[in-house]
Amino acid sequence: MKKIALAYSGGLDTSVILTWLKEKYDCPVVAFIADIGQGEDLGAVSRKATKTGADKVHLVDLREEFARDYVFPCVKANAVYEGAYLMGTSIARPLIAKVLVKIAQSERADAVAHGATGKGNDQVRFELTARALAPDLKVVAPWREWEFTSRPQLIDYAQKHGIELPVTKEKPYSTDANLMHVSYEGGILEDPWAEPPRDMFRMTRNPEDAPDEPAFVEVAFEDGVPTAVDGRTLTPAKLVTTLNEIAGAHGVGRVDLVENRFVGMKSRGVYETPGVTVLHAAHRAVESLTMDREVMHLRDGLVPKFAELVYYGFWFSPEMKALRAFIEASQKGVTGTARLKLYKGSCAVVGRKSPVSLYNPEVAGFDTFATYNSKDAEGFIRMNGLRLALNRRGGWDA
Repeated sequence: MKKIALAYSGGLDTSVILTWLKEKYDCPVVAFIADIGQGEDLGAVSRKATKTGADKVHLVDLREEFARDYVFPCVKANAVYEGAYLMGTSIARPLIAKVLVKIAQSERADAVAHGATGKGNDQVRFELTARALAPDLKVVAPWREWEFTSRPQLIDYAQKHGIELPVTKEKPYSTDANLMHVSYEGGILEDPWAEPPRDMFRMTRNPEDAPDEPAFVEVAFEDGVPTAVDGRTLTPAKLVTTLNEIAGAHGVGRVDLVENRFVGMKSRGVYETPGVTVLHAAHRAVESLTMDREVMHLRDGLVPKFAELVYYGFWFSPEMKALRAFIEASQKGVTGTARLKLYKGSCAVVGRKSPVSLYNPEVAGFDTFATYNSKDAEGFIRMNGLRLALNRRGGWDA
């Protein structure tokens, strides 16, 4: 290796990796720090990278790009992995990897490195992105190369080399934070029967301690894109941040699940995604007024595949490009406002309106039948029931 560009977070793994790369490959290491709204003092993280041995540090503000080009497309697609996970970590990785590749190219590095473990999904997400965008770059994955077999061993190594640590052996669970969420895994959370510690959560108040009075919030969309909260037009990053604060205060957005990793094993993860939980509910509500039934059902059939591609790391794949084109087309006219009630961990839609609504109370209402010929339903039912009447092999008993 002549030079390595490292995706650096300042956490346990990448802090050890930075020192280890310098020892192992005896070449310059450029650290890249992505500001995706993790709420840390990234200036301090940058100084730590230099102190730990980085030859150069790139700190790049990606908050608006992350919200606009990664989070919002997932909201448009109503993307949820295995019915619960909104994929705050998954969707951040292709952006970080894309910029890491650009920095490697600008620095004339011949390799990129990451801190993902050999058991996790992130190794796949980083490396598939690198393969798609710069297949000639080498990839260094220390967790698949070095002699360490556990994080306690990393802690020992870090202490030996004077590296500052964000975790301890007594509190060893791993966290990943960004504008969209905070994830927690590993350590004391690896027992799927154990309830997460009450003091672990950072973005949301415990629902039991949330206010006794509900909060109401209105979210506006234009062609599927969130644009305003309570009548205030906001940038994408500011909009997500604002909803995080409102929903987090009411304990909205906590998820505890056992998920299926792409590499084949099951994993327990705990997540906080307050603002985007509200966005998903609000988006569905506006779609219910504005989206054609058959387009909606077709899109809904593709949601699991979209979520799977995000989770597996195929953001920069031809199938995702085609799928996103359909999602974008489906969002034309998804314009309106949803009103939501937040109360002790719950997020309920209590109103929706749109200037281009397909809902017609004169047709749908039960108080008048003047604009709808009920006799038409007779033939409709008869024709739909014809194949059922002709199918004698169904074996159904009356």
